[in-house]
Amino acid sequence: MRGLLALAWLAFAGMTVLPAAAQQQRPESCAACHLETGDERLANPVKQFGEDIHSAKGFGCVACHGGDGREAGMEAMDPAKGYIGKPERQQVVQVCGRCHSDARFMKQYNPALRVDQVTEYATSVHGRRLREFGDPKVATCVNCHPAHSIKPPSDPRSSVHPLKVAETCGRCHGDPKYMEVYKIPTDQLAKYRQSVHWRLMSVKGDLSAPTCNDCHGNHGAAPPGISWVGNVCGQCHTVQAEFFGKSPHAKVFAQMGVPGCATCHSNHDIQEATDAMLVLADQAVCAGCHAAADKGGKAAADMRALIDSLGGEYDKARAILLQAERAGMEVSQAQFDLNAAKDALVKARAAIHAFRVEAVKKEGEPGLEISAKAYARGVRALDELQFRRKGLAVSLVIILAVIAGIVVKIRQLDRRS
Repeated sequence: MRGLLALAWLAFAGMTVLPAAAQQQRPESCAACHLETGDERLANPVKQFGEDIHSAKGFGCVACHGGDGREAGMEAMDPAKGYIGKPERQQVVQVCGRCHSDARFMKQYNPALRVDQVTEYATSVHGRRLREFGDPKVATCVNCHPAHSIKPPSDPRSSVHPLKVAETCGRCHGDPKYMEVYKIPTDQLAKYRQSVHWRLMSVKGDLSAPTCNDCHGNHGAAPPGISWVGNVCGQCHTVQAEFFGKSPHAKVFAQMGVPGCATCHSNHDIQEATDAMLVLADQAVCAGCHAAADKGGKAAADMRALIDSLGGEYDKARAILLQAERAGMEVSQAQFDLNAAKDALVKARAAIHAFRVEAVKKEGEPGLEISAKAYARGVRALDELQFRRKGLAVSLVIILAVIAGIVVKIRQLDRRS
């Protein structure tokens, strides 16, 4: 009896917890009819839907389009039974949000899934234009998640896989004709594909490298404001952001109405930072505002000199230790200690964002000391090598002399005998 009660309870629980999935298991006539029409506009969605994440979870056409899929004819598309056909642009968000905004419903499939997409979308540039102006060109859910072929972000074929996000956004934002009415640039995609971020992702396979939605958001997409663009970049570049926040430039840039990080590094076509940026040559970053004679120009020159000095000392120490190692000398501890000088060089380069010579010097001086000690250890190792070689040469001469003496003595003895 208890076993029967337990089975009954489980059956009831299954019905109450997964009502939608159970309902979608009923056979639907939609696919068969659409394939039989011979019209590719109606057949293609059916062909694509086979690999859609919703299909994999047991949802059918009725879940989004309404109607009654059990009917074999046109009765299946009866508006009285909730049929809406192809949702209008204004309806798309509500159709998707019926499930994706229902926390209790979505937790049946993945407790980690967010359910605030609709709320976020309402705050985005896209959502506001749709709500306030009924903009017929603005992006909705299906522009980024193609209906009938939606795949999870982890799937390389997904339109929102990290490697595909820029292409997805660029379909609109990289099309000059489509974006003409908005009077905003359309070169973001082309610039991004020249950036260090794109190279990290596409060439080195680092999927954590930033793409469009990492800086602009996804459902709540909006351009980063000038006052907080540093916070956006600082999500990854935390040390540089902390230095910059305490620097004189942070306040000045805000007063001038220019963005912090993007002023020196640009935005979409960000290139790998090099020491060459910290000079007053024509193409250098500092030269845009400072001259060699002003306080900022002198500070830039002094910071560059410290960086070059540390880099040079590190390279010199590393080279001599490598030479000693190849000669067979034991210098592994010195090589390990020299890693701290490399760390100091990285920290000194980050401290440039404080725009104070003292900050760079504070991070760089320990590296100079470590490099000097490592270099001295390399010199001692090579001196020891030379001493060993000289000692070996002297020993060989003595040994050969002794051997020669023994040979002579043996011959003398042989003659006497």
